Amino acid sequence: MILSSTERTGDARERLLARLLDAFAEGLPSPEVSLREIAVRAGTSHALLRYHFGSLPGVLAAMLKAQRSRDNEALLETARQGTFDDLVVAIWRAYTRPERLSRVRGFFHVVGLAAYRPEDFREFIDSLDDLTGMLASLAERKGHGTEEALTVATVTVAAIRGLLLQEVLSPTARPEDAVAVILRMGAV
Repeated sequence: MILSSTERTGDARERLLARLLDAFAEGLPSPEVSLREIAVRAGTSHALLRYHFGSLPGVLAAMLKAQRSRDNEALLETARQGTFDDLVVAIWRAYTRPERLSRVRGFFHVVGLAAYRPEDFREFIDSLDDLTGMLASLAERKGHGTEEALTVATVTVAAIRGLLLQEVLSPTARPEDAVAVILRMGAV
């Protein structure tokens, strides 16, 4: 069977993305490194990175989307078996592990770029509601109506992201207290 160039490109892009994910494990490359440095670490060429992802922000966005997708598979298990509160705590623990700090920083970097050029980050932006959907489902299971559950989930995700930003900017803060407030808010 002969594959079209689009199919070969997609397949090559996925293989290249897998190499990037292997090279950086749970983290992300810093926005200060060059595509050449990333390519060396991943054992590829910067020309291939540019061809498949366009730029350093494109590499970061693709890696984040893939990493978050993997995270969400694990979090989905918590959602299936646990409660709204269990999922909030699991999300917090997943993203505050020290080895994930570069990824959290990278997330906010890419979000900032996407705010200025949403058309360049559409796939990434479209993937941002995944946790909201899981939390809304659990809020409904908890007894909230559909609209209220979506509102509670949206505010919860916004609060978690705000606390993560606070963790990145001033790690001496006491976010555990704020997470407890989020949990109480979900109980309303």
